[in-house]
Amino acid sequence: MPARSATPRTRLLNTAEIELWPAHLLHARGNADARILARAGFVLRRKRDGRYLAAVLADGLLPLVPRLAREPGLDAALDALDAGVAAHARGNPVNAAALPLHRLHERLLALGVDADDYAARTGLALVAEPEWLAYAGRDRFARPLWLTAGAARAWRAMRHAAAADGVALDAISGYRSHDYQLGIFERKRARGQALEQILTVNAAPGYSEHHGGDALDIGTPGEPPAEESFEVTAAFAWLQAHAGDHGFALSYPRGNRHGIVYEPWHWRFRDG
Repeated sequence: MPARSATPRTRLLNTAEIELWPAHLLHARGNADARILARAGFVLRRKRDGRYLAAVLADGLLPLVPRLAREPGLDAALDALDAGVAAHARGNPVNAAALPLHRLHERLLALGVDADDYAARTGLALVAEPEWLAYAGRDRFARPLWLTAGAARAWRAMRHAAAADGVALDAISGYRSHDYQLGIFERKRARGQALEQILTVNAAPGYSEHHGGDALDIGTPGEPPAEESFEVTAAFAWLQAHAGDHGFALSYPRGNRHGIVYEPWHWRFRDG
């Protein structure tokens, strides 16, 4: 088995409960974290709350939480790490396969969303998460931006082309896990928003195009993120004229059949 330190440092390895992040892209949450991240190749990060679970060092796995062995999804995460190492050693990276739609229906019911009714009403399909994603730079907030390999290449090319025309594009967000989308709903409901109100702005967990790693929220410096005012910017005009040349299309125009509010900032890459 190749050394786990040989795993590429520009991929996010993904499993149902745990993400494996290249350590150099993570934010240290204290001096102890900083020392560990400096030595680690990857860090196992719990998707539900972002907790760092373990660091992958050259000489083995360093637990960062008590009772790591009992952590749900640990074996699947380590299997994904070994598979990523093996693929990298072969020099033959493959397109990312889709993860199973793990526990999604029970979580939708807990939110009060009937999956069959929601799909029939909106015309939205369930979107699986990829097994791995490519590093596409950083977003406006200096967070690592994760996309499928094809979408990452297309985003870089499109941003470069816009810059050559004097237009600045920046990424607001890319890939989001089912857990992340669930957290959006939970936070908004805690602030008193009704479920139906949230569903006009955010797709239900499992139905967001962001889950697939090929959707981007795009902005431009000086404009607030994810606001309809983006429509009147030079950046939006450029996207309307040129995004299609790079494989991107606007997902939610005015009056879209999904019942989602107009989102001039939301673009999806379609390979081929």
